[in-house]
Amino acid sequence: MTELPPFRATLAPDWVDYNGHLRDAYYVVALSSAVDEVMDHLGLDAAYRERTHCTLYTLELHIHYLHEIKATDELRVVTSVLDYDAKRIHAACDFLCPRIEGSAASADFMLMHVHQGEKPASAPFPPDVSARLESLKVSADAAAARRFASRKIEIKRR
Repeated sequence: MTELPPFRATLAPDWVDYNGHLRDAYYVVALSSAVDEVMDHLGLDAAYRERTHCTLYTLELHIHYLHEIKATDELRVVTSVLDYDAKRIHAACDFLCPRIEGSAASADFMLMHVHQGEKPASAPFPPDVSARLESLKVSADAAAARRFASRKIEIKRR
């Protein structure tokens, strides 16, 4: 298994609330930017999107706020591929700050590969993207060990 490079987020002043910590919504902004970098890493970059009219849509997102991320924190978002199938990716992000042991926040989410057009519809990944996803997928034990779960997100096999 290879690992995705972490996304490094710079906290803009308007991302910080009156308590001096990251506003709830900006965790999702950082996660969204991290997913953009994952897309580039997978080969689903701007050129791919222009050529194929395909992209990723978020179907579901669960976020767990575990510790305050403060205005002065250096924030890294580490993304892991937990599972995937022909059209979907189940991934997770951990929000890490040097001053906090473990995750400051954790999220898991489901992405769908979509062909955009007059009527957007799901579309299978090209073989090279599926191969990259396979190389990034964490072990079943590592995926099961994620302890920040609420309602379970998973790819159900038929």
